[in-house]
Amino acid sequence: MGIEFQFLDYLQTLHTPLADAVMIAASTLGNGGILWILLTIILLCIPKTRTIGIVMAVSLCIDALLCNVILKPMIARIRPYHVNTAIELLVRPPRDYSFPSGHTAASFAAVAALYFTGQKKMGRIFLIAAILIAFSRMYLYIHYPTDILGGILVGVLSGYLGYVLTQKIKNRK
Repeated sequence: MGIEFQFLDYLQTLHTPLADAVMIAASTLGNGGILWILLTIILLCIPKTRTIGIVMAVSLCIDALLCNVILKPMIARIRPYHVNTAIELLVRPPRDYSFPSGHTAASFAAVAALYFTGQKKMGRIFLIAAILIAFSRMYLYIHYPTDILGGILVGVLSGYLGYVLTQKIKNRK
């Protein structure tokens, strides 16, 4: 964990009022998966993109189950600000466990769902948001780098499983 704290502490040297505002905003976009839920609802409401919305909804549900119901309680990793109490947080401290990053997992589940459904252009646009959300969690001292990597893996797996599951159900008809 030493190298993780070195990286997180380095990020603390990059703070400026503008960077703080951008990172708080990026992190807030990921609160409760709101950005991804809104995108899913929009996609579900448009007949042409409804299938993409279904894949995204299934992917986000799989992600929530894997991340918040199974992995976080099972691993029970405390957050970095609990270890280094000298850090003054810029956001309200989360009450759940640290690994994997739920913000990151939901972001990458949504982006992976877009990618697997062939929406590569839209996926690239939202990948920028996903990366920014993931980075913000480290910048704000809420997650370790390995929490972010774990979130990326859980998210991509969830996106893939959401796609495969919806394809199997679609092909049964």
